[in-house]
Amino acid sequence: MTHARKLVIVLRIPIRWGDMDAMNHVNNTVYFRYMEQTRIAWYEKMFGDLSSAKDEGMVIVNTSCTFQKPLTYPATVEVSMSLGAFSRSSVESYYEMRVGDTLYADGAAKIVWIDIRRNKAIPLHPSIVALRDHGDHGDDGHDGDDADRAADQLN
Repeated sequence: MTHARKLVIVLRIPIRWGDMDAMNHVNNTVYFRYMEQTRIAWYEKMFGDLSSAKDEGMVIVNTSCTFQKPLTYPATVEVSMSLGAFSRSSVESYYEMRVGDTLYADGAAKIVWIDIRRNKAIPLHPSIVALRDHGDHGDDGHDGDDADRAADQLN
């Protein structure tokens, strides 16, 4: 089932020379770092400094990336992050990495909201739920059991 997505942040990240590998393009692991950096910027925009989170926060239970074209230095990659399907304790995040109008990669990550001390899934923060409720995309009706089990297994 396809869910409408709500754009939550766009981050411009300069590609560093050291991001490239022996094949003279950005190493595949760096694309995941670009997504992570964008996700952290969104979190900090919503909740403040990630390193100060003591009670609740987010973890990723899966992530993926489809490489369309190789990124190379020098350039600035624009990473957009959108939110899609929501459940009780998780939300799907989606990423597009572009230079200009050209799509170089797209990816996804399932974000699970957790009680940091207990390392257990908890309901999404009300600010995240508000994005769903005031956005233009719907709930998939899934109760998030798979994501909750994955988060519970982090112990």
